[in-house]
Amino acid sequence: MKNMDEALEMNEDLTDKKYQNAASRSIWVSAFVNLCLSVVQIFIGLLASSQGLVADGIHSLSDLGADFVALVATWKSKKNADTSYHYGYKRYENLASMILGALLLVVGIGMLWSAIHKLEAPESIPTVQVIALWTACGALIAKELLFRYMLFIAQRVKSSMLIANAWHARSDAASSLIVAIGIVGNLFGFAILDPIAALIVGFVIGKMGWKFMWDATQDLLDRSVSEEQVNAIAKEIAQTPGVIGFHQLKTRKSGDMILADVHLDIDANITVAQGHSIAKQVKANVMAKHPVLYIMIHVDPIEINNESKNPL
Repeated sequence: MKNMDEALEMNEDLTDKKYQNAASRSIWVSAFVNLCLSVVQIFIGLLASSQGLVADGIHSLSDLGADFVALVATWKSKKNADTSYHYGYKRYENLASMILGALLLVVGIGMLWSAIHKLEAPESIPTVQVIALWTACGALIAKELLFRYMLFIAQRVKSSMLIANAWHARSDAASSLIVAIGIVGNLFGFAILDPIAALIVGFVIGKMGWKFMWDATQDLLDRSVSEEQVNAIAKEIAQTPGVIGFHQLKTRKSGDMILADVHLDIDANITVAQGHSIAKQVKANVMAKHPVLYIMIHVDPIEINNESKNPL
């Protein structure tokens, strides 16, 4: 039994280390790209008299703030449980996802507000130089590649916080697309294309930000995990030898991990040590095969001839 616990702890440490390395690398790459793009966009924007490109550069600069939030959350969430936080610090990831969602929402609303003002006075869009278009297109390609890289890493380590940060990078790519469309429209005499595109993309980004913020808030309020995840954990428990039945299976999120509680129905005629062994096996199986950080198990002794309780 001791070997089982040691193997389980070793697997958790390796998983956490792999996650931390991937998360940090993804965020640092994002920070570097955003810093370079913001400098180039602002410089060329001022040089080419493109207010849109300057604004997009400032938008890229604001992404550094989002990267900083994600870095702090990643660093904080890897701390082990202590006397103040008995379940560890992984909920910093949920908090970071909520903040990133709020940033997306603010960006979306800001783009909508700006687009409405441009629709009211399309003649206010300044005449720009062609170099601004090439810069906007280059920024669009760079940000789209950054988004795909970050999303790939986030999905591989199954981190909702990193997924939120990746989509924040996509919002910046959408901003560059708007700038490019606006510049093309300006060059061909169709300046109104910029605010129309801004309205569409601003709405999509705002809606996305609201979803991330809402989901993170619900996780912080101890919402249960998805029905699919609950059923998978329930199936794992039911298949463990010695488990007659179970009830009061409860789940909640801590970062991207799950905290669970369950009552097991165990034969009343076996010894305490045997019942404890069955509970330990359930814990090992569930934590090894599912993203469960910890599962609290209570053993209920029942007569073997009695009908088992409803699993759920």
